[in-house]
Amino acid sequence: MTHYPEPIIKLIQSLSRLPGIGKKTAERLTLHILHASPGEAATLAADIIELKSSIRLCEICFSFSDQERCKICTDPSRDKSLICVVENPTDMAAVEKSKGYHGIYHILGGLLSPIDGIGPDDIRIRELMKRAVPGKIQEIILATKTNVEGEATASYILAKLKKTNIRLTRIASGIPMGGDLQYIDHLTMQKAMEKRYGF
Repeated sequence: MTHYPEPIIKLIQSLSRLPGIGKKTAERLTLHILHASPGEAATLAADIIELKSSIRLCEICFSFSDQERCKICTDPSRDKSLICVVENPTDMAAVEKSKGYHGIYHILGGLLSPIDGIGPDDIRIRELMKRAVPGKIQEIILATKTNVEGEATASYILAKLKKTNIRLTRIASGIPMGGDLQYIDHLTMQKAMEKRYGF
C-alpha cells in the first residue's frame, strides 16, 4: 500500500476502521471515491458531516432522530399504550421491518452484563420505569436478545415492573437462542411478535 500517495493511504486506513470493512474493501471504496466526480465526493462528505451534526437521541424512546422526538413517537397512528423494549436502534429497525408491530419503543442502549461491569444504572431502565404508568401503558413487550445478557435484562425489568399491573410479555419462539434481532428475517420477526407470551 506504500505505493499510494498519503491522502489515499489515510482514507483507506480511516475506512478500514469501520465495522465489517477490511483493508481490501477499504481500498476499493477509496479508489471508487477517487474516481467519482467532485460533486459525488462532496455530497458524500457533506452527508457524513450532516449525519454527525443533526442526529440525536429521541427524548422519549432514545432512538435516532433529527428532531427532539422521533417519527415513531410523534406518529398519531401508533398505539402509545404499547411499548416494545429493545437493546438498540438496529433492533428497533428489525421489528419495524416485520410490519407486525404498531406501538412505540424504548431503547435501553445496552444489556445487563455484570462481567463487563454493565449494571442497571448503565442502561435506560430508570427511564423505562418512569414511562411505565399504569392506565397509560397497557403492555410492555420485552424484545431483548435471547442470549444470557438479554434474558438477564428481561428478568430484571420483569421483577421491577411486576407490581405495576401492566401486562408484561416477552417475544415468542421463532427467534433462536443467542440470535441477534438485526439478522432475523421479516417473517420470523413477525411471528415472534404475534406469538409473544406473558409472565
